[in-house]
Amino acid sequence: MTDVTVTATATTQTTATTRGSTTTGDRTMPLLEGRNLRKTYRLGRTNTVNALRGVDVAIEAGEMVAIIGPSGSGKSTLMHLLGLLHGPDLNHGPRPELSFAGQPMVDLGEGERTRIRAREMGFVFQDFNLVPTLTALENVGLACDYAGVRGEPARQAALAALALVGLEERAGHRPAELSGGEQQRVALARSLVNRPRLILADEPTGNLDSERSAEILALLRRSNLAEGQTIVLVTHDAEVAAACDRVIRMRDGRIQPAASPVPAAETLVAGDRLLATA
Repeated sequence: MTDVTVTATATTQTTATTRGSTTTGDRTMPLLEGRNLRKTYRLGRTNTVNALRGVDVAIEAGEMVAIIGPSGSGKSTLMHLLGLLHGPDLNHGPRPELSFAGQPMVDLGEGERTRIRAREMGFVFQDFNLVPTLTALENVGLACDYAGVRGEPARQAALAALALVGLEERAGHRPAELSGGEQQRVALARSLVNRPRLILADEPTGNLDSERSAEILALLRRSNLAEGQTIVLVTHDAEVAAACDRVIRMRDGRIQPAASPVPAAETLVAGDRLLATA
């Protein structure tokens, strides 16, 4: 694993897209590519926060990448832009560029952005974001509904996703009846149910103890290896970042220059056990 600064490369000519990669002519393109990404938040008439200050980034298909930095570094804002949850600022600087699977994203309308998020991306958040009145099965099934899959096909897909994270026997339980680790596994199943190309996880282990954190990381890695899914994981935890292929370090809204490689972490015990039985 290496600790590097990543930069965008130019998008050219016609693209041909597959599940795992995008090619342009003879060149394989990153799955995600951004340039001049800026984001400023207004907190009042005179108070502004420059969350991103012109970021260039590229994420290759099949990578498991950590974005790490202290609070306020811009790491979550970058994930929100990469996941099409927010758009980059278009003023006060060079025009931003953002592509997913070789297709430009900046000028898309909200309807098309929503469609891409629902069908091509999965999201995992620190606070689980489960609907408290719905069962685990129904929470996972919501992602199917957003992607246009309903009825028995959605139910079967949701059951299969819960089985992937070892919770098929808890399908009928509501969030209040589940532990924190189980709730996060339901959230992970929800992110996996539509077999997206890209999974974006914002502090997915932030509310978990070390053993439960290891389980979530192992499940993410298993999806990465078995399905070829690209994973972008935002964290402030160096140990979590060390479980990824590559680390992008952020501070003050910018990607930091490459530093010494992050020491290879010992394989997490729980992760070893899960991957060994995958």
